[in-house]
Parts: sequence; C-alpha cells; structure tokens
Amino acid sequence: GYIVSCQVYGQMKKDQDPKAEDIDDLMHRYPHLRIAYIDAARINRSGEMGFYSCLVKSDGNGGIQEIYRVRLPGNPILGEGKPENQNHAMIFSRGEFVQTIDMNQEGYFEEALKMRNALQEFAKRDGPMPTTILGLREHIFTGSVSSLANYMALQETSFVTLGQRVLTKPLCIRLHYGHPDVFDKLFFITRGGISKSSKGINLSEDIFAGYNNAIRGGQVAFKEYLQVGKGRDVGMSQIYQFEAKLSQGAGEQSLSRDVYRLCQRLDFSRLLSYYFGGIGHYFSNVLTVITIYVVVYLMAILALYDLEKIGDRLITPMGTIQMLLGGLGLLHTIPLFSTLGVERGWWASLQELIQVFATGGPLHFMFHIQTKANYMTQTILVGGAKYRPTGRGFVTQHTPMDELYRFFASSHLYLGVEMGAGLVIMGFY
Repeated sequence: GYIVSCQVYGQMKKDQDPKAEDIDDLMHRYPHLRIAYIDAARINRSGEMGFYSCLVKSDGNGGIQEIYRVRLPGNPILGEGKPENQNHAMIFSRGEFVQTIDMNQEGYFEEALKMRNALQEFAKRDGPMPTTILGLREHIFTGSVSSLANYMALQETSFVTLGQRVLTKPLCIRLHYGHPDVFDKLFFITRGGISKSSKGINLSEDIFAGYNNAIRGGQVAFKEYLQVGKGRDVGMSQIYQFEAKLSQGAGEQSLSRDVYRLCQRLDFSRLLSYYFGGIGHYFSNVLTVITIYVVVYLMAILALYDLEKIGDRLITPMGTIQMLLGGLGLLHTIPLFSTLGVERGWWASLQELIQVFATGGPLHFMFHIQTKANYMTQTILVGGAKYRPTGRGFVTQHTPMDELYRFFASSHLYLGVEMGAGLVIMGFY
C-alpha cells in the first residue's frame, strides 16, 4: 500500500484546516492511499494526554474510516518531527522492504515498472554482508527556474549520480543521504528505525540511518537504472538556509557517538573515504576561509612594515605559480562535465558549463564556502543547530536589498569588507 505519514493530520482535522480537506480528497480519489498520523486525546479528568498512532483510509462513500489505532507510551515527537513521522508509520507498511519518499519528490510511471527488478538487488549479495539499503538516483527538475536553481540542480546531479557511484564502489562507504532509498524493513525495524530524532545532535536525521546500518553490519548498494524526481530549493535565502542546515548537521555529526564508534572500527582507507565524502568537506571549507584570512593579514602586515622580500627577492602575492594553483580549482568542473556529457551529450554539457561561468556560478559557490565554514565553526564552538524550514516553495518574487543585507551581514558581508580593507591596505603600501 501507499502510506503518507502526516503527523499533524489529526490536529488539522480538529482545527478545520483546509489542508485536511485536501488530504481527505486525495484519499477519496485514490482508494489505496492511507494516511498515518499521531492523535492526542485526553484520557482522564486530570488532563493526562494519551498518544496514538493512527491509520485512516477512505470508506468509499465520502467518509473517512479508521483502520488501526495503536497506543504509544508517550509523545513520540521529542526532537525533530520528520524522523519520528517516519518511524511511527513504519508499522503500518506491508512487505519486507520500505521505500521512503519525501514530499518534494515525485514518481514517474515508467520508473515504477522497474521496481520489481530493483527489489531483486536485495536477494543477491555483493559481499559477506546482506544488502540492507538500496540507493537510487534522483532527477532534479527545478533547474530551469533561475540560474541559482540551476547551480543547485547541477551540484545535486553530480552528487546523486557520480559522487554516490564512487562512494559505493570502489570506496565502499556510501551511507544513506536521504530519500528515495529502499530499506530492508525487517533489518531496520529491529535496529531502532530508519531515522534518529534527538533534538540538535540528529539534525541531519537521514545519515544516522547510514551510520546505524554500517555499525550493525549492513551493506549499501547503489543502482542507477531507477530514478525519482526531486524539487530542490530555488531562492537565494532558501539555498542559504539549506546549506546552513547541512553544515550545522555536519558539525553535530562530528560530535556524535555514532561517528566516534564508526571511525573506531573502519580501516584506514575507508576512514579517509568517509572523511572526504562527508564531514571532511565542511572542515575543508573552514580551513579554506581561515587560510584566506591568515594570508591577507600576513601580506598586509608585511606590506605595512615594508618587509615584502626575502634577501633581495621580492615576494609576489600574485605570481605565476599562485595563479596556476588557483586555476587547479577549475578541475572540479571535470566530473560535472563528464556526467552531463554522458547524459545530455558533450556539446550540451560544454554549453551548460559556459553558461554557468558566464552567469557567475563560481561566485555563488565561493559565497557558499563561507556559509558552510561559518555554520560549521559556529555549531562546533557554541552549538545552536536547528532545523530551518525552507518550505521548498516556488520562489519567483524579488527580495528587498535591506532584507538580504540583514540575512547575510554577520555571516558573509562583515568578513568580506574586512578582507577588502586588508587588500586595499596591502595594495596601497
């Protein structure tokens, strides 16, 4: 069956929210659809609340019929809503496997026909351990909204195809990075569910299923013959909030016991692969920003005191070798070029890359180096990681300049002005 887990459906019904009527309409239209939600009811005069996991469906006559009601020991929503939303609904699903799909994703009919083949991947074993997560690729369909949306779509495309393919084989360290993965339900239901949901520490809730899986002896496969559509964030502030959430999640992961236990037991090669395929990316961003900071200040000080030489040789901050090393960053576009080349053709791939450079793509990615670095350091030093609801809305309006300034001032603009002042002083002297 198809289960939509909407934990606030019961509350919506009580508040007579029009969204509840939309959900009812969907159930009447699709009789196989089931809605799982959490119901809270007073159980005695002292005001004590009882919490229930409920499953409802359309009765075929315009009414809603309750199928199951399971009493829970307390309020299941302790931290973030989404992980508990998944775990409480898992008991209502049938069969041995469960595929999790987010609200911002879509299915394609022709892909559904391949599902039977995909499930056979669990039957064959590629190694000593059973396959417990089957990763599938995603097709990002929001790339045409704006140039920012296109950058996000390209970044995501190279990660959900090429990146995960390499992480699976030969690196053997692909974890679970969100949906549309298919889980071995029996394996996960007996090992704490498919997400973890403590507030703060489990901000990136999906990857903890991957840690849990790796520590407890599961294996991850990744197949690209089946894809699921996905809508990504398309607005400037949305993308910023999303990157902030990922960076804070990475900071919290690096402090978690799951990562500690995993890293104690991985061999050295897989440990390096894990580091650079996960948390290390964010640490690299932090180090990049610190390096720029230090270099600018050192060069400014040397310029002020007129010490810009070693013996009789002048130090050239912009020499040939520096420019050459800086240009090596462009090699990062080669994987994207090859991915797009295989999928859309080489000429289309080249056009796409030229368009990205022409519309200021490198500036966008440089900007987000500081987003990641800022939130990563902030989370590790003072905490404060929280879920940022971006709404995944369809952004088509322009944001006023003052709002954008307030949004980015403390994290980006003050640092940028400071670096600019340092460079001006250096150039002046």
